[in-house]
Amino acid sequence: MQLAKQWVLVTGGARGLGAAITRALAREGAGVIINYHQSAAAAQSLVRELGPRAIALQADVTDAAAVRELMRQAREATGEPVSAVVNNALAQFKFDGDARPKLGDIAWERFAQQIEGAVKGALNTMQAVLPDMRAQGFGRIVNVGTNLFQNPVVPYHDYTAAKAALLSLTRTAAGDLGPDGITVNMVSGGLLRTTDASSATPEAVFDLIAGLTPLRRVTTPAEFADAVLFFLSPWARAITGQNLVVDGGLVKD
Repeated sequence: MQLAKQWVLVTGGARGLGAAITRALAREGAGVIINYHQSAAAAQSLVRELGPRAIALQADVTDAAAVRELMRQAREATGEPVSAVVNNALAQFKFDGDARPKLGDIAWERFAQQIEGAVKGALNTMQAVLPDMRAQGFGRIVNVGTNLFQNPVVPYHDYTAAKAALLSLTRTAAGDLGPDGITVNMVSGGLLRTTDASSATPEAVFDLIAGLTPLRRVTTPAEFADAVLFFLSPWARAITGQNLVVDGGLVKD
């Protein structure tokens, strides 16, 4: 299905990387459902910017009932089923290596928070959208991951463990949903220049990572967003269960 014929849900779609994905989808003519948790002003600003093919709906993706209600509201507002989901929502996190908790003192609660946000959030959206995708015989799911579990240059234990679990869910879901015409893939970035989460990163770290990449620069949110669009497009119709690393060539998956 062409992007211009789709309605795509982007979780955490109002700020940072999510806003870049939202704008990229709108640029290609897709309808976008901008999910937000607490960023109502940013979400409404994006709707005004992007026009009638964008709507903003609030839901905490870790709440299954709230996600089901979000899907109901989306169908009511658009008159069409959601055909694709980008699981981008990030539980509160800052990429600040100096301030991160070390292994000797990190609390399990931090792991639980990240797993709830990444894995439970993705599970909730997939389960909520599944009936419509099965009825259409078509669906596209893209989960946002990280290159840190291949290359833990900074050991963010909680965040990295949650994203590794999300990759596992991506691959098992691909096997489960493939017969229904639904693909499930992951796009994994490195440090992005710049999002809300990466704004705490010291400039020296950006420069270090840029120097290690073949492209000699840090990937931008807009560049990452374009890779997400690939998996939503007809060009990726025979690809599922894959993890595409978009980090300027730093990590070879």
